[in-house]
Amino acid sequence: MKRRDFVKTAGMGLMALSVNNTFSITNSLISSSSRVPLGLDTHSLRATRWDAMRFIEYAVSNQFDSILFNTFTRFASLEDAFLKNMKDALSSAGLRIYIGVGSISERSAHFRPNFGTPEDQIKEGIRVCNAIGANVLTCRIGNIADRYTEGGIEAHMEDVVKVMTGMRQQLLEGEVKLAFENHGGLRTDELISIIDETGTDICGAMLDPGNSVGMMEDPMHQLEMVGSRVLCTSVRDSMVWESEEGATFQWTAIGQGLMDFDLYTKNMAKYCPGVPLHIETISNSPRPIPFLTQEFWEGFKNVKAKDLVPFMKLLRKGHPIEAAVPPAGMDVREFEIQSQFEELEASIKYLRENYLK
Repeated sequence: MKRRDFVKTAGMGLMALSVNNTFSITNSLISSSSRVPLGLDTHSLRATRWDAMRFIEYAVSNQFDSILFNTFTRFASLEDAFLKNMKDALSSAGLRIYIGVGSISERSAHFRPNFGTPEDQIKEGIRVCNAIGANVLTCRIGNIADRYTEGGIEAHMEDVVKVMTGMRQQLLEGEVKLAFENHGGLRTDELISIIDETGTDICGAMLDPGNSVGMMEDPMHQLEMVGSRVLCTSVRDSMVWESEEGATFQWTAIGQGLMDFDLYTKNMAKYCPGVPLHIETISNSPRPIPFLTQEFWEGFKNVKAKDLVPFMKLLRKGHPIEAAVPPAGMDVREFEIQSQFEELEASIKYLRENYLK
């Protein structure tokens, strides 16, 4: 769908959908239906620069079950009146919403102090969740560069656990759970350690299988490891291949990479029933994993050879793919918008035709 086509669709307004809007912050209370709900991660259409209400209209017109905003960037306001309008729109559409506050590690270059300290940001996140009817608040550390800062990733892990455990009472009283993301520089065993040390009564996983590839992991193995801790997801496909310095990976539309989505959706229904599969497509950005260089391992000192076996098996299956570039004379942003719609819609079509019927 090109942007001009969406404008026509959005003009129809928010339509009522016949979807299950029941949600609990504990997986055991979620419907045990084998159907995996399909969600939209708004980062898929980041180049559009739409505001939250327009994203909601798009989600409704495409019959998504849920929508994910990983930060407040797309919210026109955090005032009560605006949040009430959002809640009313979501309620009338039967659309679940998941929101996030971004990095809660002040050591990370990705931390944004717009809303104060990490504690202040979680407090604000709880307030917004309560105002719009959300129960899950996503958060994270940063990216791979954090593994190379003083104290390594372990120092960041200690910081975020301290922040989250210090907010326990407010999270419990607000009936909101934190979903911690394996964003950028966090391996799955480290994610599990953060969750379990914080306590599963207030913290679960925001699972991103695409990020696990950059951490030399197999996304299928990642889901099996995290299991019932999963509260939220942000999913795309990946391709990885051998390179001179180790490997290169590139994210793809779902169905165009190496992931087995028949097994992945079955395992989601098994381990975390009722948790939506939010599509977050990111393409045209090949990224190196220079594991054949000594410098690379300075950030992975505790990773053992046996931990890499699933990834090395995945690596043997991959092949190089080209990143698309704008045709001569085409505006770069317009190309990005068009590409992002194409990638998202290819993913929606693939999942709905094959696994999420």
